[in-house]
Amino acid sequence: MSYITVGKENSKDIELYYKDWGSGQPVVFSHGWPLSADAWEDQMFYLTSRGYRCIAHDRRGHGRSSQPWNGNEMDTYADDLAKLVDALDLKNAMNVGHFTGGG
Repeated sequence: MSYITVGKENSKDIELYYKDWGSGQPVVFSHGWPLSADAWEDQMFYLTSRGYRCIAHDRRGHGRSSQPWNGNEMDTYADDLAKLVDALDLKNAMNVGHFTGGG
């Protein structure tokens, strides 16, 4: 399982879980409430089999990511996603979102 640390709360790391499949141009998937990265597996399988690199994460407060009290709002979700994109050094990525994942 892959995680990145995006902050701290009460001296504990806030970690985001993510899946990183394939190679090629990156496609980044962001789920809506109350889903997780698993919601994108069909699309990820299809695209990775066609030469794309697919990344999907569990937002903070969702799935396998940390469950902090603070930061469960759109600005922090966007900051967390930016940290994931930077950590994976993604270039020329396409972004796909569903529901609040489109925010």
